Amino acid sequence: MDTNTPPNANQFGQQNYGPTGNMPYMLEPVPNSTAVLVLGIISIATCWCYGIVGVILSIIALVMSGSARKAYNASPGKYSPGSYNNLKAGRICAIIGLSLSVLYMIFIILYFFALFTVLSPGMMDVFDNFNSFSY
Repeated sequence: MDTNTPPNANQFGQQNYGPTGNMPYMLEPVPNSTAVLVLGIISIATCWCYGIVGVILSIIALVMSGSARKAYNASPGKYSPGSYNNLKAGRICAIIGLSLSVLYMIFIILYFFALFTVLSPGMMDVFDNFNSFSY
């Protein structure tokens, strides 16, 4: 720690004093930062549930992170840097979860399209005629 930094300063060298001016106080967390992080992680974990659950959780996390970022940008000195880092990590996890969920949904749609194409009545006739050989 630098010798010029007061003992009750945060990592940026700013002193954190309460309303009375003599007691240091803790910075409050960014609103919904933990919830955004949890939803982002769960959206990645549930993207394999046909993609629907992951998309829903990712969209909720992104909306919540947008409002929390606006609150942080309005007064950044009020909130702790650690909770803002949680908010950024949750937003990144939500974006990853959203992209994986959408890709999995596209894969499922293409899979069922291919499955129904192969099992269509016209394709079944091709398989029925396949076993009849003429010598």
